[in-house]
Amino acid sequence: MTAARLPGVIGRRIFLVATEESGDRLGAGLMKVLRQRLGDAVQFDGVGGRAMTREGLNPLFPIEELSIMGFAAVVKQLPKILRLIRQTVDAVIATSPDILVIIDSPDFTHRVARRVRARDASIPIVDYVSPTVWAWRPGRARAMLRYVDHVLALLPFEPEAYQRLHGPPCSYIGHPLTEQLASLRPNGEEQVRRAAEPPVLLVLPGSRRGEIRHHLALFGEALAKLRSGGRDFELVLPTMPHLETMVREGVASWEVTPKIVVGETEKRAAFRIAHAALAKSGTVTLELALSGVPMVTAYRVGNAEAFILRRAIRVSSVILANLVIGQDVIPEYLQENCTPENLSRALGEVLSDSPLRRQQVEAFTTLDAKMSTGNTPPSVRAADIVLATMRRGRRAN
Repeated sequence: MTAARLPGVIGRRIFLVATEESGDRLGAGLMKVLRQRLGDAVQFDGVGGRAMTREGLNPLFPIEELSIMGFAAVVKQLPKILRLIRQTVDAVIATSPDILVIIDSPDFTHRVARRVRARDASIPIVDYVSPTVWAWRPGRARAMLRYVDHVLALLPFEPEAYQRLHGPPCSYIGHPLTEQLASLRPNGEEQVRRAAEPPVLLVLPGSRRGEIRHHLALFGEALAKLRSGGRDFELVLPTMPHLETMVREGVASWEVTPKIVVGETEKRAAFRIAHAALAKSGTVTLELALSGVPMVTAYRVGNAEAFILRRAIRVSSVILANLVIGQDVIPEYLQENCTPENLSRALGEVLSDSPLRRQQVEAFTTLDAKMSTGNTPPSVRAADIVLATMRRGRRAN
């Protein structure tokens, strides 16, 4: 086995594995702080995207090879996924890094971590972004004790969940959105537009092709019912460049034509003037809540995936903002309850000065305190724990 490299010695190597764009952004932020702390002697190897590559990652393969959505697609691509897992594990073992950092995407990254631990138990492993052990498959927390040395949590309630479920050490480092509040919240002029008529209504059908296929037509029908019921609004649909063509083709038949804005900057600008939103369940609900935008949420998946999730989910809400706030203030319509009628009726409430809207606005004001990490940015807190884990040295076999 390659001799361990100690902190302070030239040739320190950190192996990171991120397979989605969100993880790529987290990994890039972590790498930037680690390089500031360790200097140019550190070498980054692993799996990541454009952001991590710009920070100096030596990428093993493009993360686009893992852009797979849905259970059926995963089954079809299973031989390829298993080959990439083996390739990643082999690269970690050959590199013999001072630490392995796996970032989100637990279906891939945890398989890598388990196999690395089995082949070389001396390599410390940090998991950046907790899997949803608090929502489903809680037994994973205890199982992670065998192959994860520390979990970096983005949500404030997660450390308690790991303690309750007898998992590995877990620290709340803060959510990256808390570093971006200035881009989410309106200035004076934008606040005037947010309160003006007609109200700006955001529609957010998802950030993956499968999600868009499940939600786009449904959302179009709900918005048509809302308009036919006499409700006036200005509709804005933010999307990303690689999804623009698909979205434009999908909304071509909508009765209410949305203004499509493309890219992260334009999306945030739309958030700052929005009066309400219709959103697919996911991280975007926390983004909207931090921006102060009341919302209605929806989620549809394929029948096979729905069958499994119904039997596995153990929380009263799948909405991140609800979980952080500690009460179910945001309505969610899942599977068969996700109908145009239900969505249009709830949207009418959040567009009005209703009890539902007022309850959400008031609850959103508690988020800053609940998610605070003081003056230390999440990427810095993450780097501190990675370095502390690394400095404890390689594990005894």
